[in-house]
Amino acid sequence: MNVKQYLDATYLKTASQAGLSEAENLVVVKEAIAEAITEGFKLIMIRPDYVALAKEMISKANSTLLIGTVIDFPEGKSNLETKIKEANEAIENGADDLDFVCNYEAFKNGDTALVKEEILIGTQIGLAHNKTVKWIIEVAALSDKEIIQLSALIKNIVISNFKEENYSAVFVKSSTGFFKTKDNLPNGATIPTIIMMLENASPLPVKAAGGVRSYDEAIEMIRLGVKRIGTSAAKAIANGENTSNQY
Repeated sequence: MNVKQYLDATYLKTASQAGLSEAENLVVVKEAIAEAITEGFKLIMIRPDYVALAKEMISKANSTLLIGTVIDFPEGKSNLETKIKEANEAIENGADDLDFVCNYEAFKNGDTALVKEEILIGTQIGLAHNKTVKWIIEVAALSDKEIIQLSALIKNIVISNFKEENYSAVFVKSSTGFFKTKDNLPNGATIPTIIMMLENASPLPVKAAGGVRSYDEAIEMIRLGVKRIGTSAAKAIANGENTSNQY
């Protein structure tokens, strides 16, 4: 199995989060993009500020590597206008995938109307520009019941408003990798959460992000049915190595 074509190589730390200067962090970003090109991964997932850079590097390398970026990351609390602005800028800069952070706090608080609107509008913007859209639900912040309900909500909005041919371009994604859990509990994809997502998001595809740290774990996720895996250790996983990376 060519696991590389399931891997979204990921680097989403800001300079301060990485403990680096802006210049040093830029070097790390460039290295991540270059590695993804060389290794033949599906996609490089980076912050919006670096999308244009990635586009330039990929073009020079004549690579088919896709570019993904995050929208309203990592908390998803911004208003719809902000989400739309970020999405349009990412599209203009050359992003292929738009990974929106769903306003899961609004969902938890019962404001489903707000969540429905952002999912509908965000998905419309992405699909209108032939982009792949992913909705990050942040499973570590949700109960099992909420994971099931939010996955089903996204599915129902897509089925009700878009053609079947578009379903494969709208993912439900597990995690940002930045959510702080109590007692160091997992903050990313686990087998139970992914099963719940797969069962309730279908026919939409699922992306397992965070927590996949070995080739065997990646294969297990793929066999369960996930179509993409987000990881900051894509090369190690592809090479059959274990990694201690948190995402």
